Amino acid sequence: MNVATQSSEPTARHRWAAPHQALIGTTLAAAICATWLAVHFYAMFGLSVELATLPLVVVLMALQCWLSVGMFIVAHDAMHGSLAPGWPRLNARVGAALLLLYAGFGWTKMRDAHLDHHRHAGSEHDPDFDAANPRNFVRWYTTFLKRYFGWQSGVYVLSVVNVYWLVFGVPLTNIVLLYGLPAILSSLQLFYFGTFRPHRHDDHGFVDRHNARSEGFGTLASLASCFHFGYHHEHHVNPGVPWWGLPACRRAALRSGTVQ
Repeated sequence: MNVATQSSEPTARHRWAAPHQALIGTTLAAAICATWLAVHFYAMFGLSVELATLPLVVVLMALQCWLSVGMFIVAHDAMHGSLAPGWPRLNARVGAALLLLYAGFGWTKMRDAHLDHHRHAGSEHDPDFDAANPRNFVRWYTTFLKRYFGWQSGVYVLSVVNVYWLVFGVPLTNIVLLYGLPAILSSLQLFYFGTFRPHRHDDHGFVDRHNARSEGFGTLASLASCFHFGYHHEHHVNPGVPWWGLPACRRAALRSGTVQ
């Protein structure tokens, strides 16, 4: 069964009917990707890292980390078909391109693993979950990296670094601070807000089979932390809702009292 269209608990499901969802989604995706590329190429070829520019470097590092999270979240929407409903090839092409830019990830492997996550959320069959360490951030993150960052990603990243450094003469300082670190930090951000906090075990448990909980963040904090992916229970109940529609789902859940 397609996870993007599977039925969910009728009392919790938010009826999503956004007009022009494909137009809004692809426009936001283009803006995120274009900004990421602009910052990336300026950081590689237009910025001199020195004492006087350190404040700008820090700002660009943080911005690029956040934009990297955004690119992955857009690719995630493409996995569910919610980026551009009714356009499966467009979803696949955009998702594949963004995953490649992000860390050389393969589209099919990542899409299939994520759909398995929805089918088996919080179980030993969930590829995003560490059943042996459901409360341990470090061990779970290590397991997460081993499962997803394979040799293909390593070859891709090393190739990009070597081309920039040896062919174009980009200083290693720029590469490390403005390409490597934002990528690593974005993986930590995605894992912490999008996997660990929503699915970690605690003394309270979960209210339903989704084994997911949501953050109590306001809209701006939710956007800053993980492009609203912290509204994770709402996402699992409504996987066809794009990232930018999750605050509406959260508000609906709060009104109905079906909050996890």
